[in-house]
This record gives sequence, structure tokens and C-alpha cells, in this order.
Amino acid sequence: MSSFCLGCGNSLADGERFCGACGRDSQAGPGLVPVDPQVAFGLPPETSGKAIFSLICGILFVILPLSIVAVIFGYIALSEIRKSPGRLKGRGLAIAGIVLGYLGVACIVGFFGLGFYEVRKTEQEFNNPATGLGKGSIVSSMRSVNMAEIAYVQAHREAGYTCALSELAENWGARSLASGRNSGYIFELKNCTRENPDGPVSKYQLLVYPEQPGLAAARTYCTDQSDIVRVLKSGDPNDCFTVGAELSTKEINGS
Repeated sequence: MSSFCLGCGNSLADGERFCGACGRDSQAGPGLVPVDPQVAFGLPPETSGKAIFSLICGILFVILPLSIVAVIFGYIALSEIRKSPGRLKGRGLAIAGIVLGYLGVACIVGFFGLGFYEVRKTEQEFNNPATGLGKGSIVSSMRSVNMAEIAYVQAHREAGYTCALSELAENWGARSLASGRNSGYIFELKNCTRENPDGPVSKYQLLVYPEQPGLAAARTYCTDQSDIVRVLKSGDPNDCFTVGAELSTKEINGS
């Protein structure tokens, strides 16, 4: 007549003393600690596959999904090892997988946190007039170019405005813009036009855009002989003259 193991419920054949599933002694009382399979059968315990998988995922902790998998399977492995009466081993592997998994999660969270901090820092520097990348510095430089153009056209009435920053830098004190670059931005004079073919240049455009277009807080600025400054928060810099938002006097003076 068959019976059942009090430890795991496995069916036992007549005369079978030790459970083939958990190694429990069927003749022992309910409170007796289960017998280790090594003692009962002379067989070594198996290493938990989930513990091994947890460790492997933990070693690859730089990959976020695998870090989470390492933690999950590590805890599952610990639970199964704890519930098995010596049939499974690998507790150290599972713990190592969990530790590496948490380390991976922490590193990736820190990486994203640092990236977000750098973006915020860049935006603050960009909008801070005291810094070289500040809106105030850019707008101030643009208006300096406009003033230099006015002075230049007064001295060269027959020629009119110029589209060469080097001429303004040499004659009107705008030396910092001679190279066409300043504070991480490119200054470009363009579209110098005449009202009639033989007349002086009466119109020009100044386009100012970042050297690194992918910068999170990067904006494009533009102006012309009217001294109206426009800003374009995103998109093609050349669209600034058509869809750019005009800066108010308060914004310009307060920047």
C-alpha cells in the first residue's frame, strides 16, 4: 500500500523510507528536519539553474533589462533553495546575481540622472546672461553688429552695408566676431541686397546659430537692418526670419 511524503506530498511505494523528491525520512516525526539527499541517497545537491542565470544577468549589469532580470531570478532562486531540503544549492550565486543586478540598476539610474542634470545645467547656462552662452550675451553681440553696420554705412554711403564681419571687426571694434564665432555660436552676415543694381547695399541679414545644433537648449537668433531681434527655438535656422518670435524690448533689455 502506497503512502505520501509528509514533506512534499510525493507518493511513496511500500517499504520506501526516503522520499525520492525531497529526501525526507517517512519514518520521522512531523517536526524532524528533512534528511539531506547526500545522506539519504549519496547524491550531491544540484545547483539552481535560476541562481546561475541570475549571476550571468548580473555580470551583464550594464544592460538595464538584464539587471532587473538578475534581481528577480536571484530572489526566486533563493526562495527555491530555501524551500528545498538540501536538493538545491547556489545561494551564493543567487546573492551575487542580486547584488550585481542592483548595482546595474543604480548605475543606469545614475547615468540617466547625470544626463538629465547636464541638460538642466546647459539650459540654465544658456538662459543666464552672465555666461558666455547666455541669451543676453548673444543678443548684445547681435546689436553690436547692427550698430557697427550703421557706422559702416555712414562711412561708406556709396557702398552701403557690408556682409563681411571682418570689415566690421577691423574698423568698428567688433574684433571678437571677426572669425564669425563667439560663445559657441556662429555669426553669419548674409543676403546683402540693393534696391537697385547700381545703388548701395540697403539690406542685410544676421543669422546666429549654435555650433552644436543638437544642444538641448540651443536656439537660433536673427536680425537685420531694422534691429529687430527674433528667436527660433527649434527647426531650420534659416526659418528664423519668417517664423522666429520677435523679442520684446523688455526681453532684450532684461537679458
